[in-house]
Amino acid sequence: MDRDDVIFGRTIDTAVTNEIHTGMRLDIKTGKASADEDLGGRWREWSENADECDLAGEHNFPQMEGMVSRAAKVDGDHLILPTIEGSLQLTEGHLCRTPRNTKRNVIHGVMLDEKRRREEFWICKDDIDPWVVVYRVDEMERVKARDKDGERQVFQVYNPKRVSQTRGVSAMAPIIDMLGMFEDVNFAKLVQQQIVSCFAVFRERDHTFDGPEDPGQQGDRHQHIRPDGSVETIEGIGPGMQIAGRKGEKLTGFSPAVPNAEFFPHMKMILTLIGINLGLPLVMVLMDASEANFSAFRSAVEQAKLGFRRNQQALIRQFHTPVYRWKVRQWMAEDPALRALAREKGINIFGHEWDPPGWPYLDPQKDAAADLLRTRNAQISQRRRCHERGMTWPREAQDIIDDNSLAITMAKLKAREMNADVVDESEKVHWRELIALPTPDGVTVKLASEGDVGLGDSATSGPAPAPGRGKNNG
Repeated sequence: MDRDDVIFGRTIDTAVTNEIHTGMRLDIKTGKASADEDLGGRWREWSENADECDLAGEHNFPQMEGMVSRAAKVDGDHLILPTIEGSLQLTEGHLCRTPRNTKRNVIHGVMLDEKRRREEFWICKDDIDPWVVVYRVDEMERVKARDKDGERQVFQVYNPKRVSQTRGVSAMAPIIDMLGMFEDVNFAKLVQQQIVSCFAVFRERDHTFDGPEDPGQQGDRHQHIRPDGSVETIEGIGPGMQIAGRKGEKLTGFSPAVPNAEFFPHMKMILTLIGINLGLPLVMVLMDASEANFSAFRSAVEQAKLGFRRNQQALIRQFHTPVYRWKVRQWMAEDPALRALAREKGINIFGHEWDPPGWPYLDPQKDAAADLLRTRNAQISQRRRCHERGMTWPREAQDIIDDNSLAITMAKLKAREMNADVVDESEKVHWRELIALPTPDGVTVKLASEGDVGLGDSATSGPAPAPGRGKNNG
């Protein structure tokens, strides 16, 4: 159904695209800049190389993000096995099975202890048909859920509906029957339209008609025996055919609207129900907002974003974070310097955050103005405002400060370099001329005053006016 259905597969793609975009960004925070840079370089080298990242050598990490998210929706869950080679092995959910002859507490391929903690995942050694029964334990590869240090070594991405479930539930479960019937209705309507297009003329004959019975063969014919024992010739339909009634019969033509007026509202309702189960409003299922006004479109998309953010956090918790911790532990095992760094005071060698992608403003000018107005009038804090947009204010503030600090430092260094051999003070370059920093609305900046040497912090005739206080400022 996922492969062949004209609606469901594409709708899944839309949901995954909105959650993953081009991938999630890793922000390493060990507490030491040099360590952050080192681990960041290692991660980029590994995650962007399919041969290093994927055991099969086919997919890099950003590609895996989308594939894992998609598999969890279609199959219900997906298993990722980290290997000794340093790559990931993606395992489809139907391979995790319970053999018939086991007496252990194995529920749908997951062995549980007395507290229902996962102990082992039982995975078929060979790729088998999902409907084939597995009989013997020796047909399974038993993988421990955690290693001796308690770290996960099977990463399960899944969406359970109850706390006692060991496996996830496919998003197709509530709608699979509806999808099948939706396809049947579409097929029936297409056939109906073809049939209607075939009939060109209905000819009426009364009992006085004395012409030939056979107007010429229009389609395939076969014989049918009537209840009275007489034989009737049945002819198949074809484009442009004529229907000739028997003597005494009156045939009434018809020209129905195909599809009829009720068909489209009904199909929209079905598509809406399908989209709801994937967290998508109708405008996103159809990728068409022509029949919705902007307010309705915006409200629907904003509601969908709530579900996208929830799914992003679940994917980070079940996939991204375990994978990163596993890679760091591998690098530590191979590099004594990294192990020594992990023992330093104030260093969290596993410290990191994943930044999920956000969404652009639907109406940039109005949305940005509304955010600014609420913040200036103390109607909302920066933390809450960022949370509404899927961001965190401390991280955004730190990024803004770091970016501005880097830009200002580089501009000052370049200005000093350019002014080193300049004798005439009037020809020296001010560092602000080399960089365009954003300013609040209604504020302008005076770059230099008479007698300024051009470096901003070493003027001979007094400091340059502070931004917003010069007599010519807005």
